[in-house]
Amino acid sequence: MTKPAARQPVRRNARSNRARILSTARRELGRNPDITLEELARASGVVRRTLFGHFPGRDALLEALAEEASETLRSALTEGARPAEPAERSLAHFVFSMWPVGDRYRMLLALARRDLGVERVAEILAPARAEVTDILARGQRDGVFPAHLPPAVLSAGLEALTVALLEAVNTGELKDEGAPVAVAVAVLVAAGVPEPRARAVVDEVASEARPDALPDVLPEAPAAD
Repeated sequence: MTKPAARQPVRRNARSNRARILSTARRELGRNPDITLEELARASGVVRRTLFGHFPGRDALLEALAEEASETLRSALTEGARPAEPAERSLAHFVFSMWPVGDRYRMLLALARRDLGVERVAEILAPARAEVTDILARGQRDGVFPAHLPPAVLSAGLEALTVALLEAVNTGELKDEGAPVAVAVAVLVAAGVPEPRARAVVDEVASEARPDALPDVLPEAPAAD
């Protein structure tokens, strides 16, 4: 009867180690897609055997990250969806809802070059890309965004801009404090909204989204026990 209770701390420790490994892998793979599993184990504060106990190889780790990213992105999209609002507000809401999971975006795009493959990454990011494309198409129909580019092409450009700005936060070129607001304004301006109007819209949406309460872009892995 005492065995389940004795195993409970072991299971909790195993879950903690797995979460620590995944958190560290998101961060480190986004910075260096070529990092080895041994280097990831050290960065995670676990021994190599522990890492391989959870993930027998690189493919298993990457697929776990891909599944985690897919679930997180879908959840963020569901929470941030504003289909009934004007397109410019919907786009600002999208930026605020996706900013906390920007590290998943960055990590996936980095891995697309050599590990997961472009098709797998495109499959994971498809809902987010489709959401932005739909917002842009609606905005162009309503005259909110200029129709100088097809919505899908403009969506790809805005994605690249957002990833570049996320990198600027990671390198310290853009201050983390207030970054979601700055990025939302930049995205709306790039979509064709005049800057004064973009700032006014973002200010309104920011008061609802409370970007100051958003979690860090790149959460640190918990300290090793």
